[in-house]
Amino acid sequence: MSTEHGDLEVLLGLLDLEQTGEDTFLGQHPEKVWSRTFGGQLVAQAIVAAGRTVGPERPVHAVNAHFVRGGDVKQPIEYRVERHRDGRAFANRTVTAYQDDQELFVMLAAFQDYGKGLEHGTPLPQVPDPDGLPRVEESFEGLEDRLQMFVNAPHPIDMRYTNDPAWILKGTGETLNHNRVWMRADGTLPDDPLIHVATLGYSSDTTVLDSIITTHGLSWGFDRIVAATVNHSIWFHRPFRFDEWALYATQSPVAAGQRGLAMGHFYSRAGELLATVVQEGVIRHFPARSK
Repeated sequence: MSTEHGDLEVLLGLLDLEQTGEDTFLGQHPEKVWSRTFGGQLVAQAIVAAGRTVGPERPVHAVNAHFVRGGDVKQPIEYRVERHRDGRAFANRTVTAYQDDQELFVMLAAFQDYGKGLEHGTPLPQVPDPDGLPRVEESFEGLEDRLQMFVNAPHPIDMRYTNDPAWILKGTGETLNHNRVWMRADGTLPDDPLIHVATLGYSSDTTVLDSIITTHGLSWGFDRIVAATVNHSIWFHRPFRFDEWALYATQSPVAAGQRGLAMGHFYSRAGELLATVVQEGVIRHFPARSK
């Protein structure tokens, strides 16, 4: 499986942090960038930084991140790891991202060895199989002028919506209170489990806020919407490979106070619940003035 334009190789390069001290790491930006550092990049790089101080015997099982400032995409990011606990089965870390000694992002990461116990999970939603669905890039055709921020962004993840994305729904006038997207790395990942976890972390920030705006019949690129992540949490329930298909099923239970909350579950193709995501974002909509 080849990676289109080498974007997966770029992502893997971003996850290959430079270690500058026992608990400090330096992360870079890709050439293709947003106006500020992509939140998924911060989450993914912080997961790698924390994981490199723990070791593979205790995988990460939860991260809780808060975004403090937007990152400067022209500068590298320093990740400083603070060790709180190294127990027999558990470990805890805090990772703080800095630029020019200003905090951009703070993440608490928890690690635990994986064992057998009680198991249950919500079922996989009934959706079309990913192999018969188009890549998300195909949905940009004819809308490139409105969706430049998506067209010009890196595409290291093969994403396939099972429903119409927001910009297609905009043309039909439909609303939708959920979004379901098949995802996998656009190529083969290394066997290191930490890289698979970090890649899912990167991907978890890509479509999670969609359900907030599609509930109201709005779309990126068509409506005046300002969105910024405030906090982002992920719970990893079981081991997985993220170069295999996972369904990201998201919905928004509430929007209020110019903030929206979105929740999502990642499912394996076999129906196992792999991870749960909760994200809160500032969502400001500026309706067009009627003439």
